Amino acid sequence: MKSLESNELQARYRLACELAKAGAELAFEYYQQRDRLAVDHKGDDLQDVVSVADKRVEAFVKQRIMDAFPQDGFLGEESGTQMPDARVLWVVDPIDGTSCFLNGLHTWCLSLAILADGEPVIGVVYDPNHRELFHALKGQGAWLNDAPIAPHPAATVKEGVMGVGTSHRVTPAVFLPFLDALLSDGGMFIRNGSGALMSAWAAAGRLIGYYEPHMNPWDGLPGLVLMREAGGLSNDYLTNDGIRHGNPLLLASKTLYPQLKNMHQLRSEERRVGKECRSRW
Repeated sequence: MKSLESNELQARYRLACELAKAGAELAFEYYQQRDRLAVDHKGDDLQDVVSVADKRVEAFVKQRIMDAFPQDGFLGEESGTQMPDARVLWVVDPIDGTSCFLNGLHTWCLSLAILADGEPVIGVVYDPNHRELFHALKGQGAWLNDAPIAPHPAATVKEGVMGVGTSHRVTPAVFLPFLDALLSDGGMFIRNGSGALMSAWAAAGRLIGYYEPHMNPWDGLPGLVLMREAGGLSNDYLTNDGIRHGNPLLLASKTLYPQLKNMHQLRSEERRVGKECRSRW
């Protein structure tokens, strides 16, 4: 099958950056009136919330994509899939960090990734509170606004702060061994409520890396592209049909990644998580 032309990816890259900003700025308008928003819970998990803002922002972004590229597929956290077998698949979380958003915290963002023929090629994360656009296109490096970014130069976990995340989709027994190993080796961690934003920070060198035992594709894929294009490494997130079910995510520099991977056996974890987690398709 003939690969997509460079100009075809460039056009989608430009729109992805534009939509990340426009969608997040729309979300920011809702953020300023968050006390009046209708809020629902997803299933029985009281920590997993969705607001009218999430739904309306995703609808806005989806419509703009369909207008520009009607042949492309779409996977959104709130609305599910449309043409999932298309050559180009847009993967969107309109507000990653909804709990932070609703409680007046500044750690939320819009995250967006694009897969071409099953390969993650574009990753975009926009933080409207700080006007920061993290963006990357395969083969063209990773950027924060107009400046190139690179992973943290730490050679050990003692030399910086590790980003971590977790959810009730996994048991504490899946997550805690990594934390125990990290702390035992002299490391420290932060969790801010938005995995997409923390993974972007890792690609930009603000954190030494990022780890979460299970992430949905709309949160995990943008940071994966950002880190790879920044010059770092990630685990094989798409293994075992990760685009449908999600997977663990581990991101770091080429120097630090092997050490972090050794802290926890991702292969056995992936098998365990695969049984415990099934994201909505």
